[in-house]
This record gives sequence, C-alpha cells and structure tokens, in this order.
Amino acid sequence: MTPKQQRFVEEYLIDLNATQAAIRSGYSAKTARQTGAENLSKPDIAAAIEAQTQERSERTQIDADMVLQGILHNIRRCEQGEVVRNSRGEPMMVETPDGEQAVAYRYDATNALKGYEMLGRHLRLFTDRHEHESAETVSRVELVTPDMKPEEASRIYREMLREPGKRRH
Repeated sequence: MTPKQQRFVEEYLIDLNATQAAIRSGYSAKTARQTGAENLSKPDIAAAIEAQTQERSERTQIDADMVLQGILHNIRRCEQGEVVRNSRGEPMMVETPDGEQAVAYRYDATNALKGYEMLGRHLRLFTDRHEHESAETVSRVELVTPDMKPEEASRIYREMLREPGKRRH
C-alpha cells in the first residue's frame, strides 16, 4: 500500500466514511467519493481495514457479542415497563378492568422496537434492496452501506458497470 492509502485506512476507521477519509488523506475533494469507494474495493486496503478493526475489537473488548447482549438487555428493560410515578415519587395507581387498583407501568414500545430492528438487521432479516417498477422495465436498487463487506460492495459496483441501465444508491 502507498502511504496515502495507509492514511486512508487510518482515516476511514475514525468514522467509516470513505468520502471524508479520502479528503482527509489528501485525495481531491472533487473525486473523493469515487476514490473512497475504489479504495474500499481494493483487496489490500480491505484487508488492512479488517485487520485494524479486529485489533481494535480485541484491544477494547468490544465485539459483536457484547453489542448484541447490550441490545437484548435494553429490549428486555423496555418490555419490562417502568413504574409511573407522581410528582412526589410515589407509584401512580390505575383502576383495572375488574375495578381493582394496580400500579401503573409504562411500556417503552418505541425503544423496544428499535432494539428488535437492530437485531433484525444484524441477522439480515430485512434487506435494503428495493424493487422499482416503470412502464418499460423493472430494476433493482441495492444500497451500498458502510457496514457492508468490501467484496459485496465490489460485486454491486461490477454489476452496475455491466448493466448501465440499473441505478444503485
């Protein structure tokens, strides 16, 4: 790798933004988006990024298992509910359908669903591929995302070059 490419790797690991990493590495701002994408598709750069990411994960003890456990913990807390308290800090009471009094709980559906969404993305239950239909053709749009493996991004790029009628975002 050239010194500029090594600098790109270092800058990319800061925020996983290839365009900004290219600019900070000294590439032209006009072509930074293309240069960043090209750099990510180069096997030696992809390998260096993977190696440094793995090294950082080992050093910080932050890995996918830790992140997934944190998401699960927060989902469970959101589903468990939280006691609703009045201005004095006392639990609020509500009347149940059978006329009894019970402590009021607040279920945090928004954050529970966000946690499930994050887990679903990790398990690839959802896809960022969208079908677009027009009167003449049907085309598929595939998103290239920062967490995508370089080989997958390269495959999408190669398909785009072979099939110029398809647009990718």
